[in-house]
Amino acid sequence: MKLETTIKRSKIMKSIKGSDTGIEVRLRKALWHKGIRYRKNFKVFDCHPDIVITKYKIAVFCDGNFWHGKDLQKRPIKHNSSYWNEKIRRNVERDLENTIELRDNGWIVLRFWEDDIQKNLPNCVGDVLRYISIRKSFRQ
Repeated sequence: MKLETTIKRSKIMKSIKGSDTGIEVRLRKALWHKGIRYRKNFKVFDCHPDIVITKYKIAVFCDGNFWHGKDLQKRPIKHNSSYWNEKIRRNVERDLENTIELRDNGWIVLRFWEDDIQKNLPNCVGDVLRYISIRKSFRQ
C-alpha cells in the first residue's frame, strides 16, 4: 500500500509544470487582451520572470501559493515536512534575491499570488497597466 502511494505521489509531482501554468496563461491572456505585448520565458540577468515587458523594464512573477510559501504557518505541511519546508524556504529566498537584483538594475518587479490572479484578475492587470503608465510618463 505504501509503494502505491509513493508511486502515485511521484506521478503527481512530475506533472507539475514550472512554466505556462494556468495562472500565468490567465494573466498573459488578460494582458494581451488589453494590448500589452510581452515576452515569456525571457531571461533577465539570472532571473526567469513569468512575464517580461521589455519596453518598460517590468518583470512579472506569478507565484503559486504553496511553492512560494503563502500562508505556510496557517497550513503546515504534514508529510516530509523538513524537505518541503526547506524547499519552500529556498524558493522564498530566491524570490527575494531575484527581486533585489532586478530592482537594483532599474526594473519594476510585480509579484502576484496565485489566488489573487484567480480571484482578482482585473486588479492584477490594473497594477501592470498602472506601472506601464508610470514608465511612459518618465520616458517623455
